[in-house]
Amino acid sequence: MRTIPILAAMLALLLAGCGGSNNKNAQTNTSGSTPTPSATSGSSSSSSSSSSGALALAAPADGSLKYDKTTLTAKAGKVTINLDNPSSTPHAVAVEGNGVDKDGQTVTNGKTSLTVDLKPGKYTFYCPVPGHRQAGMQGTLTVQ
Repeated sequence: MRTIPILAAMLALLLAGCGGSNNKNAQTNTSGSTPTPSATSGSSSSSSSSSSGALALAAPADGSLKYDKTTLTAKAGKVTINLDNPSSTPHAVAVEGNGVDKDGQTVTNGKTSLTVDLKPGKYTFYCPVPGHRQAGMQGTLTVQ
């Protein structure tokens, strides 16, 4: 009988979403084309770095509340995080820290990106969909 409350909670999360962004700097790509980030993800699935500012991030196809990486590294300046969400669970990416607080667009079965101008330092990237960050869907972005 635990199935019904779990399904109800999942439905509530799905319907709640994060409603998009009032941030005019957020960019969305839902065209179905694959962005060509120049980021390389190295041999570890837990981190990604970029010298040009484009970073790749993905949510799992099974709808789990996690990203495929928990650390990202970029050079100071305009940094774009390309998020691929192949699941029907809504996800987005947001960045906060050092005076920055920007949310990207929420997508299901699609792709989106968020571009922010960042100074050197540590930032937190996370999913702004209610409950997702609290469930651990976040990581550290180090800008050099």
